[in-house]
Order: sequence, then structure tokens, then C-alpha cells
Amino acid sequence: MKRFMSVLRSAGLALALLGMGGTPATAQSPALQEGRDFKQITPAQPTETAGKVEVLEFFSYACPHCADFDPALNAWAKAAPKDVALRRVPITFGRDQWVPLAKLYYTLEAMGQLDRLHGKVFDAIHKDDVKLLAENVQFDWVEKQGIDRKKYLETYKSFAVQSKVTRAQQVAAAYKIQGVPALAVNGKYLLNTPPGGTHTQLLNNTEQLITRARAELKK
Repeated sequence: MKRFMSVLRSAGLALALLGMGGTPATAQSPALQEGRDFKQITPAQPTETAGKVEVLEFFSYACPHCADFDPALNAWAKAAPKDVALRRVPITFGRDQWVPLAKLYYTLEAMGQLDRLHGKVFDAIHKDDVKLLAENVQFDWVEKQGIDRKKYLETYKSFAVQSKVTRAQQVAAAYKIQGVPALAVNGKYLLNTPPGGTHTQLLNNTEQLITRARAELKK
């Protein structure tokens, strides 16, 4: 946890979180309470990272709270122990108009451009008001980022990308996701930002459940 907070401070994120009313993480976090701080996932869901504690982030590029959370989550992921694996799941809540954003995520991933452009997608939508939900606008924007338009279109329309979007929708339904950003730990525990809470609290709670999941794996 101390390592995590050190990364937050070095990235200049701790002050930003405090500005939102948050408090720094402490080594003595209060014990979590089921129903208040997290939900038990029933039935437990399979994970894809054998031998590691898997953390899923359910998000949408259209969600302003996800955009706010992304820098803190990125800092956390960089400082996470080697036995923790973060995977992101873009969801649509069954809205056809959100599908292009899920396809955007998986297309960038397939083309090896996700690390470079993931944060820029959030900025384009929520800071620059670029309408990336509209496919033509999205294709124009991607081309401006130095990606070959033809190759992007081929990947975007591919069976592989569509299959990943369909799978993401199935996973979100299995986890009964009702709001984002949401984190799931090892297929067993689901967390959202606590009511009136902060992203720091969400990550603190996640750390506690990672510790629990790690102990369960050893058993």
C-alpha cells in the first residue's frame, strides 16, 4: 500500500484526489463490510489469469466517472504486485450507441495502440468534446493519431473484435454490472466507489480484497 501511495504522489495524483474530498490511504484501513463496501459475486466467475489475482475494471469511454478514475487506476496498476493482473472490460449496458466505443477499445488493443491512446480517448470525449460514438468521427480521429485508416477499419469490422465485444457484454451480464467504474477481484468480489466516497477508497478496498483473494488462492 505504501508503494501504491508513493506512486500516486510522484504522479501528482494524490493532490488531485484530495481536491475531490479524498483522504490518503493509510496502513490501517477499516475492515470491509459485505453489502456496504463490496458484493459477493454469485456464482463466482472464472478468471483468465491463472496463478494470479485478477482484477477486472468494467468501464465505458462514455462514462465521465471512468475518465476521472483512469489516472488513479493506471498509477495503481503500475505499482501493483506481480501476482496481480488488471484487465479492462468495456461495456455497453445493452446500448447499441455505446458499441462503437467498445469496438474502439478492442481495435486499439488488437493494433497494439492501446497503451498510447487509451487515455487520449477519454480526453477526446470528455475534454475536447469529440463525438467518438459516431463511427465516421471516430475513424477521422484515429487517423489523426497516426493510425492507418484502412487497417483500422479492417480490424474494427473484424470478427475477432466483434467477438470480444460480445464476450464483454456476456461478462458484464454475468457480473450483474449496474454502474461504472466497477472493479471485480478474482471473480468473487465486486466493488464500486462507495457512496460519497472517493477513488482512493475504492482502490483501498480493492487492496484488501486482493489480500483476501491471495490467501484463498494459497489454500
